[in-house]
Order: sequence, then C-alpha cells, then structure tokens
Amino acid sequence: MTLSAYDARSPAEHDILAVLPGRVDDLARLRLLTRAAQPPTVTVVGKYNHGKSRLLNELLGSDAFAVSDRRETTVLAEQVVDGVRWLDAPGLDADVDSEDDRHALQAAWLESDVRLFVHAAKEGELDAAERSLLDTLGADGERTHRQTLLVLSQVDQLADAASAEQVASAIGAQAPHMPLHAVSSTRHRQGVKGGKALLVEHSGLPALRASLQTVLARVPQARTHEAALLRGEIGAELAQRRAEGEERLGALRREQATQRLAFDAGLNAVLDKVGGDMRAYLETPSEGQALVPDGAGDAYRITAGKVERSRNQIAYSRACIEIDAFLAGHGVIGLPADRHTPARSLNTVMVAVMGVSVKHREHLRRIFCEPAGRERLLREFTQYYEQSDDRAALARRIAEAQTEVAGARRALAALRTLGAPA
Repeated sequence: MTLSAYDARSPAEHDILAVLPGRVDDLARLRLLTRAAQPPTVTVVGKYNHGKSRLLNELLGSDAFAVSDRRETTVLAEQVVDGVRWLDAPGLDADVDSEDDRHALQAAWLESDVRLFVHAAKEGELDAAERSLLDTLGADGERTHRQTLLVLSQVDQLADAASAEQVASAIGAQAPHMPLHAVSSTRHRQGVKGGKALLVEHSGLPALRASLQTVLARVPQARTHEAALLRGEIGAELAQRRAEGEERLGALRREQATQRLAFDAGLNAVLDKVGGDMRAYLETPSEGQALVPDGAGDAYRITAGKVERSRNQIAYSRACIEIDAFLAGHGVIGLPADRHTPARSLNTVMVAVMGVSVKHREHLRRIFCEPAGRERLLREFTQYYEQSDDRAALARRIAEAQTEVAGARRALAALRTLGAPA
C-alpha cells in the first residue's frame, strides 16, 4: 500500500471519516487487514546507516535492497519473497523534510505486520528517540498483537565479544520486555560465501530467521485480532457520538417545546389581560363622536371627536405596550430581513401586526375582544416568534444535531459493511 491507501477510500469509509476524521489511519489499516491474499509484511525501521538494508539482503539471500555509506533509502522500498513482503523504510534520523519521506514512514507504520527495529552496536545504548519509538511499538504490540523484534546490528564492528555483551546488556535494560537479537550481516555474508557453517551460525541471522518464522506464523491470528479491535473501537466511538447526539437533540427539542409552551401561555395571559382592560374601557359611556369628522375650523380646537379618538388611542397604546413588553422578553422585536421596508421605524413586529393607531371603539372591540381578533393576534405573533433570531438559532442547532445523529447512524451502518478479516 502506498498513498493510494488514503486516496482509494470506499463510500463506507467516507461516511465514517465524516464523523471520526481522526480515524483515517485506522481505516486505512483496517482496509489492509481485510484485503484478500495480502501477504504478511515485515518492515525494517531504525536510524540511517545502521545496516537495515544490508540486514534485509542477508535475510532474503539476495541483494534486493540498495546498500551504501550514503543515504540510499529515501522512500519506501519493497520486495516480495516467498510469500512475505519486506519493506525498507527511510532512516529515522535522515532528512525527512520531503513529502515522499513522510508518506513512506507513515505507510511503513500502517502496513507492517512485523517490525524489525535495527540499532547498530557501535552506537552503544539507544538514544531518546529510539527509546520513544520502541515504547510506542511495544504499546502497539500490546494493543494490536503486532510483533516487534529488536535487532542489534553490526556487532562485528565492536572490539570483542565482551564489548558486544556490554552493549547488549545495556540495551536489554532499556527494553527489558523485548528480546534482543545480536547479528552481523558481514559475518553471515562471509560464512555463506566461504561455506563456513559455524560463522553463519555465529552471525545471529539463523536465530533471527527462526524468530521471524515464529512471529510470521502468528500474523493471521494477529490480523484477525487487530481487525476486530479496530472495528470495536470505531464502533464504540461512533455509538458514543450517536448517543451524545441523540441526548443533545432530545435536550434541544425539549428546550424548544418548553420555550413554545411558555410563550403560548404568556401570550394568552397578556391577551387575557389587555382584553379584559379593553372591555372595561369599552363599557364606559361614550358619545360616539370618534367617527364625526372635524370641520375646517376645528384644526386648532378641542372637539368631542378629538377627545374620544385620543382616549381610544390611549387605550390602544396601553394594550400595545403590554403586548410589546411581553414580546420583547421573548426576543420578538424586529421583522425578519425579508420583510424589511425602507422605513426602519416600521420594521417591527408590533407595527406589522397592530399598525400604528386606531380611531374608533368598534375597531378596538374587533381586535381585542372578539374571538376572530384574538385568534389573529395569536397566530401572527406566534409566527413572528418562530421567526425570531433566538428561535431560528435554536432551530439551526436542532438541525445540526439531527445531521450529527444521522451521520453517526450512517457511519455505524457503513462500518458493518466493511469486509471481514481476510
């Protein structure tokens, strides 16, 4: 697998990543685990110039990987031999600023079933970076059952056997839970060329091969375990996202319903109040002068018609003030943007529903005291309430929660469609 492991995602993977984008590596790994006829993969990791490529060549019995004193492995190199896929990754301390190198290291991590961690004996103990990576590989092995073999290479470059034993002992103390294989690729090559079986045996390569065969035999079982592990982890996280989304959606819907009940009750109460006040006002004696037009000479005179119209307007304004105060408490003030007029002062809910004035008592009666008028006020104020900024924001949050829940449900269904372990 190269970068296509990320590029060739299935629709099911896209559905899962839409909810869990941080699982991109796990899904890429799961695809490999469930791919039919995928050969077991051994990846050699370690620092630059620690003999990784030479070790691979001796293990394979051919010069399949380039060997040089300068940096040769800059991207992921691979060979398939006898049903095993061998990968040579760039050195851990090499110049990995290029995109190819970063991808190669990432791909090596994703593809490996077995890791050979190589450290040159001449370097002495493991440094902090090597120890950190070994700890990470060890933790991964506990979790996924992927195996890591620690290889002490180039032991022939030490002064004597005592020095080799001293370095091996120090590294063993640094990685106590990881068996150490001391090897010399040079001795192995010399023993093979010279037909010296004892030198081949002392090179450590036969013992390393035997250990490799043992861990390679466990790969199918480890893959089955890891695939189940990844499915379980991803499924549990998706189920948690779904549950959290459903809980949030339920809370938002309850909030929406509670707000609406409070608004409905409050609006009915304030309309009861202003309706009662208006009926009391309308029961007071009136000379019915509001509809009598003023004459041309009445422009600057107080007439009975003006007095009655003024009283009507005061009663109307008091009712509007009470309603407006209630609406403002629920965020129902301005009109939606699509209902705005050039006159800003008119872009309010109260003006849209109530108008600006009233002149006669019959008009007041129809608005506040008759069932049809009350129903109109309830209907139109409720409509603007649902269009208010707060209610619209709550509706958007509900829609977002619905989308999240639907995405989690779709991702869970998608996870079930991914192939079974090969």
